[in-house]
Amino acid sequence: MRWKDRRASANVEDRRGLSAKRGMVGGGIGTIIIVLAVYFLGGDPSQVMDTMQQMQGQQSTAPYVPTAEEEELAQFVSVVLAETEDVWTKLFRDMGKEYELPKLVLFTDSVQSACGFAGAATGPFYCPGDSKVYIDLAFNRELQEKFQAPGDFAMAYVIAHEIGHHVQTRLGIMEQVMAQRTRLSEAEFNKYMVCLELQADYLAGVWAHYAARMNLLEEGDLEEAMNAASAVGDDRIQKAAQGYVVPDSFTHGTSEQRQRWFHKGYAAGNLSQGDTFNADVL
Repeated sequence: MRWKDRRASANVEDRRGLSAKRGMVGGGIGTIIIVLAVYFLGGDPSQVMDTMQQMQGQQSTAPYVPTAEEEELAQFVSVVLAETEDVWTKLFRDMGKEYELPKLVLFTDSVQSACGFAGAATGPFYCPGDSKVYIDLAFNRELQEKFQAPGDFAMAYVIAHEIGHHVQTRLGIMEQVMAQRTRLSEAEFNKYMVCLELQADYLAGVWAHYAARMNLLEEGDLEEAMNAASAVGDDRIQKAAQGYVVPDSFTHGTSEQRQRWFHKGYAAGNLSQGDTFNADVL
């Protein structure tokens, strides 16, 4: 991605080097999002819930000194955030709406959000309670090594996907979906979650469409994003973790679905074709 010398966002909170203090916000939309984010890393949600309830942290007094590589990655993330700000501000304005800019929090090891306490193992997540995206930059290495999804645009896809959840929140979609939580069985609600996540992939694709129009994409960037979308499919993660898949437990969609909806958003460049909830075939 051509990102050097581009505008960096002013909406980045740098909490690297600080460990979160204990304090969990129980239940609610945000906690669900954090737990589901574990699927992004192929982890066990029950373990994360235990961690959120039990782990304690104290603020560090030692100054945090990032490596040159990490600092460059932080700059890259800030530029990607700025590009999403420009695209979604314009698209919301075209709809006669105002786009409230989200914050992006950089952290190491653990963090406290309005959705509760989370460790780095949670992976990148969006908290609708405070309209912030949280990311430990160490995830970039996991994306490359654990998920075999290298390339800077793979990381850009991850950020754009989480920003997609913010777009859903601003449009009222997140609230509508979560309202179904107590009305449906777990398997039925999981289908709604799959639709929510695939729509976030679609929205990430919409952003990538405009990034391409601004000539920010380099050769191979689209393939990097598609590879990352495939790498975090529920079927691929479950197959690697346990040797078999359980479709009723899917919450993000298969590798094929995630690739397809991202590419659909990329091709469309608008919100009109992103209704995953009423699609005949996911």
